[in-house]
Amino acid sequence: MSDDFGMSGDDLEQMYQEVILEAARDPHGKAHFAPDLAKEGDTAVESSLDQGEASVHQHHEYCETGQSHQFNPTCGDEATIRVEVSKEEPHRIEQLEWDGHGCSISQASLSVMTDLVEGKTVDEAMSLGATFHKLMESRGKGLADDAENERLDDAVVFQGVSKYPMRIKCALLGWEGMKDAVAKALASQEKTSAGEAD
Repeated sequence: MSDDFGMSGDDLEQMYQEVILEAARDPHGKAHFAPDLAKEGDTAVESSLDQGEASVHQHHEYCETGQSHQFNPTCGDEATIRVEVSKEEPHRIEQLEWDGHGCSISQASLSVMTDLVEGKTVDEAMSLGATFHKLMESRGKGLADDAENERLDDAVVFQGVSKYPMRIKCALLGWEGMKDAVAKALASQEKTSAGEAD
């Protein structure tokens, strides 16, 4: 079976694997701001992460920062995702950074996600996240809708990952963290606005 590019399924899978490995080797958005995640037994680090206090600093005064720590016990992947969301509506993800370690799938997915959602409105980013989830539920079949495939851009390379249930969590780790970090940033904005209104 060939696709529109005249490539066999095996050739396409090989190309996808190369894109994933390249994204993992040169990850976009990766920074070093989280505590040493390797010291998992350190209760001070765990407490700090639970409270979202791990050296969060804001680059833009017109933004609110949210941070989320994600851990995949199946594979050992860990990532802390930090977003800056604009205070003005429509809320926009002005910056996304992440720190962590894990398999090439989780690292590549974080890199590709950063490129996709940075600069997008929160609604656009959540829609992309939902579409990526749909891709991960496709069991290797991919998305039938060409427009959805186009919106996912490089993230379509994870189609092959969706055949392996144990690897899906690796690909979704960053996306779950992004959603949680955005929710925390928006909640913080609401809390600040409510405090100013008092």
